[in-house]
Amino acid sequence: MIRHKESVSRRSLLKGALRVGLASLAVPLAGAVSAQPAAERWDFAAKGIEGWTSVDGRWAVEDMAGASGGSRVLVQREVKNTFNVVVAPLGPYSDVDVSMKFKPISGREDASGGIVFRFADGKYYVIRANALEDNFRFYYYDGGRRMLASASVKAPTLGQWHTVRAAVAGDRVQGWLDGALLLDHRDQRFRAGRVGLWTKADSITAFDDVIVRGARAAG
Repeated sequence: MIRHKESVSRRSLLKGALRVGLASLAVPLAGAVSAQPAAERWDFAAKGIEGWTSVDGRWAVEDMAGASGGSRVLVQREVKNTFNVVVAPLGPYSDVDVSMKFKPISGREDASGGIVFRFADGKYYVIRANALEDNFRFYYYDGGRRMLASASVKAPTLGQWHTVRAAVAGDRVQGWLDGALLLDHRDQRFRAGRVGLWTKADSITAFDDVIVRGARAAG
């Protein structure tokens, strides 16, 4: 009888340890980054994009009904470039946790919105969603775009707001779409840089509620 109780107790302990282990995997990667006391936020109603750098594209703050953070949003309207990038005046960061809301307005070739991170000397990573495709992807750009990871999703709805988040710590990158963790990948080619926003081709896309928490790169 005592042996039976000991066996049950051991099984309970093992089950408890397994639950703890699984729970630890569900903790967001950038928990340490998120714990940083300071966070920068743009809802574009209170402040525009003064100090931001337009790498490519036609970026402007516009009035838009239904914006998540107020009545004004950032919109990218260039339709002839391969990629469009605007970079915030923050960083450079080594580890960073960035979230934003995007609304794909139109596009026949592409209707996307993405987060750029570790941007330096024209090189960067980007995690993006596309209302015309049933995938959520992680790329790097260095004179050309190369895919690193992809997840299958239901395509974001055109004309509606969605949330993308990227969390980066060391060589590990995680990506969320509408609250679901979908990407978990390791890559170490870029170590630090600034953050920004991204569209492709003929995407006309609105952005709002950009939140950045990060650990500044040494030097």
